[in-house]
Amino acid sequence: MPLADQPYAHLLKPHPGPLSPDERYDTAHFADLELDRARAGGAGFLECAFSTVTVTQGVLRRARFTECWLEQTRWLSTDLAQSEWQDVTITGSVLAGVTIGGAQLRRLTLRQCKLESVNLRGALLQDVVFEDCRMRDVDFSEARLTGVSFPGSSLEGIRFRQAELVKTDLRGATRLELTDGHRGLRGAVISSAQLIELAPQFAQAFGVEVRDS
Repeated sequence: MPLADQPYAHLLKPHPGPLSPDERYDTAHFADLELDRARAGGAGFLECAFSTVTVTQGVLRRARFTECWLEQTRWLSTDLAQSEWQDVTITGSVLAGVTIGGAQLRRLTLRQCKLESVNLRGALLQDVVFEDCRMRDVDFSEARLTGVSFPGSSLEGIRFRQAELVKTDLRGATRLELTDGHRGLRGAVISSAQLIELAPQFAQAFGVEVRDS
């Protein structure tokens, strides 16, 4: 859904930045901004939009994003630990070297995004969709995933160590490569083709030696 179709689009007001800690932003539109070392811990964003915004080495711990829309954004080496995301759509964006550990993500859609070296350890993900995303070195260790799906996404070097998966559907993933945490897949749904592809990884993880006579 494009920004113009958002129910709050007509209420958006341009915001030139920068961001401030514990500030409350309501129907603000951040566009064409370079936010270096942004410090906005505890800030709240309600019905806000981000267009072509780059956040580099920012600290937004415990920030809250509610009913927000983000397109063509870049989050680089940024701390988003313990942040909260609800009813948010992120499209065509990049998250690289980002920490989102202990965060709460509910009804979040990431579409055509690139995630690389993203830390989601201990996070809560509920009804999250990774659609047509490229995901590399993403860490879901000790996270709880409920109703999460990955349609059309490529997963490479993913970790699920001690994760808890409930109604999590991996069948739509175009690639599924796990670094560790194979036991954490308990509760997930995979296809038979994915099972065959993962067989060598499972064997290695469980210490099974496969040898043809």
